[in-house]
Amino acid sequence: MDFQSVKGKVVVVTGASRGIGAAIAKLYGASGMKVVCAARSKEQGQAVADEICGKGGDAIFIRTDCSDASQVKALIDGAVAHYGCLDGVVSNAGIGQGGSPLHEYETEDYDKIFDLNSKGVFAGMKYGAEAILRSHSKGGFLINVASIAGLMPQRGQALYTATKFGVVGMTRVAALDYAKYGITVNAICPGYTKTSIFGDAPEQAMEFFANDCPAGRMGNPEECAYLALFLASDMARYITGAAIPVDGALSAGSKNVTSWKHPEILEEEN
Repeated sequence: MDFQSVKGKVVVVTGASRGIGAAIAKLYGASGMKVVCAARSKEQGQAVADEICGKGGDAIFIRTDCSDASQVKALIDGAVAHYGCLDGVVSNAGIGQGGSPLHEYETEDYDKIFDLNSKGVFAGMKYGAEAILRSHSKGGFLINVASIAGLMPQRGQALYTATKFGVVGMTRVAALDYAKYGITVNAICPGYTKTSIFGDAPEQAMEFFANDCPAGRMGNPEECAYLALFLASDMARYITGAAIPVDGALSAGSKNVTSWKHPEILEEEN
């Protein structure tokens, strides 16, 4: 597997201050990409950029509130102004909001989550696509970090699920729009992943998430980052319009009671 093709590519990563976004930014930087880290937290976002540079990479930080489309435009413009071109955008910034029946949400909740999870992603794709086209990138890509909630509805998550279904839909349509022009557009759909989106969830809740997953554990941000690196490389130029789960089979189907006829195979020595 050769990732030489990503070296020198200029990429914007939103929500890069922590979790999946930070993991993607760091892996991109370690792989020779020029990374523009964007986040609301200046302290945390700058720390990620500094870490990349401290390990020999090339990165800058631009403070951005992705719920404001004008700031997303300024982010893309800033990336092009600094590096002279743009090859890719990873729209990762988002918030969680769930655990309540639909009628208990307020219209203010709708505005808050749609401004970031939906409009923010749209702005990243819109201004990113324009900049990539103007840059005449030979390996342009847009990657949206959605969720398995964009593939399968989850009880108590009406608004979050709606935004992630929208992200998957926009991803697929944009893939059709830009396939002819060599820009790939894909969505990464994480399952239960160990990030701050779970906040101060009690240990009992974290155990539930791990046990609910067929793999028997929660995922790590780096496991999404590995996919993001592959999708940015020349090895993935024919992959576009995909919504790819990284979820330990959580979205593959419902669990059921099963019994093995020959469990002794697990005890056999090689």
